[in-house]
Amino acid sequence: METPKAVNHLGIAVRSIEEVRPFYENVLKAKFEGIEEVAEQKVRVAFFRVGDVKLELLEPTTPESTIAKFIEKKGEGLHHVAYEVKDIQARLDELKAEGVKLIDETPRMGAHHMKVAFLHPKSSAGILTELCEPAH
Repeated sequence: METPKAVNHLGIAVRSIEEVRPFYENVLKAKFEGIEEVAEQKVRVAFFRVGDVKLELLEPTTPESTIAKFIEKKGEGLHHVAYEVKDIQARLDELKAEGVKLIDETPRMGAHHMKVAFLHPKSSAGILTELCEPAH
């Protein structure tokens, strides 16, 4: 069984990237790395770096996005923890065989051209868990 290579990033749901950006840049002194739209997931994503840790701010682009629904239900805040894996499909297959509840049985495209898939919070102590395989 493959172990994660690293925590890839922390996903944080926000109503507006522009409204919270000054906090991350000016207060935390996080390094801004850019904004990207992931149309398939109906989000704009801003990336910041604090040392070796990446922060991914997720802003919904439509009221139907899962991020908009998350914010409506729980408010802004930590949305998920993402772990980097070498072979995401193989890891999903292993987890499914072990009885882990998956949101995605096959990877989809995420930000930075990464393959991503989510584990259901019911299988991960209430925390939405993302597996990601960076583009090579």
